[in-house]
Amino acid sequence: MRGYKDSNFNDRKEASAKAKQAILEKFRAQPGADDPAVIERQAARQKIIEAREVRAAERRAAREAEAARQAAAEAARRAEQAAREAEAAAREAERRLAERKLEAERKAARDRRYAARKARR
Repeated sequence: MRGYKDSNFNDRKEASAKAKQAILEKFRAQPGADDPAVIERQAARQKIIEAREVRAAERRAAREAEAARQAAAEAARRAEQAAREAEAAAREAERRLAERKLEAERKAARDRRYAARKARR
């Protein structure tokens, strides 16, 4: 185990100054905005951004097309449902008409029987 090294204020101050100097040198070593490598990286990033926007637009268009397809399918389903309901309503109206007709025939037969009975008296 290494022994404990008692660092005083000046040692800490020196270490801090060295660290700051190293950071400054690292920053200065970076290429400038007019460096061809930086310009190339920016162009590559711009192409990536444009490709991403194109893909996003394609996804939006696909979503809109799917929504339109679903809306058309829903409209067709509703129209089919309305047609079935109209057909059911027509059958019900026809059934009621036939029922009223049958009831009228029964009533007419009953009235004839009553009239025949009265005529016999």
